[in-house]
Amino acid sequence: MNKTLAVARRELGALFNSPMAYIVVVTFLLVSGWMLFSTLFLSERAELRAFFSPSLFSPAFLLVLLAPAVSMRLLAEERRSGTMELMASLPVRDVQVVLGKFLGVWALMAVALLVSTLFALSVAWVGDLDWGPVVSGYLGMLLFVGAMLAIGLMCSAWTKNQIVAFIIALLIGASLYVINWLSLFVPTALAPFVESISSSAHLSNMARGVIDSRDVLYFLSLMAGALLVAERSMARHHA
Repeated sequence: MNKTLAVARRELGALFNSPMAYIVVVTFLLVSGWMLFSTLFLSERAELRAFFSPSLFSPAFLLVLLAPAVSMRLLAEERRSGTMELMASLPVRDVQVVLGKFLGVWALMAVALLVSTLFALSVAWVGDLDWGPVVSGYLGMLLFVGAMLAIGLMCSAWTKNQIVAFIIALLIGASLYVINWLSLFVPTALAPFVESISSSAHLSNMARGVIDSRDVLYFLSLMAGALLVAERSMARHHA
């Protein structure tokens, strides 16, 4: 566990020692703030539903775009520079490297979400904000971005090219995000299955203030599955 946390601290430190962390956090805050407040005053209701509810004009979709950008270099850069072979000779296991790098970038996005709570405080200052859906929504966003980052890390383990890793991760993440809206075009018998694999459907439930174990399990399973594939990809590369 100590080695995993050491890798996470190293990754997070590297991010904040470069412009990447600040660009990601500032971009998320500016764009998501604009998305929220551009609709908040039109609805004239003190709520953050627009912040958490998935759509093509929401902070959640912004995370679909940002997560691959943050995670594309995690293992692809190690393979390109040859440092992955060096890591294989160190007393650290592949699973510790994968978990550490994942926790590092997840912590970065958690910082962005934490700072965005200033939006909630601003809305609470001008109206009577119901904090139940806010807590549930932030938990959903944290799990959602964790799943997107895990997918990005998995794709980064497949290739030396960061751009290729970005494109593949974006395609997978965006497909899981929009597939729920395509359920209208599939047979009725398949609609429940489509909804069950849709990340936006599970996030939407939590945006309404409902913390269902099935939604939490979906995101955790997605994270675990993607990280397992990333670890197996690293193991095959060493073989």
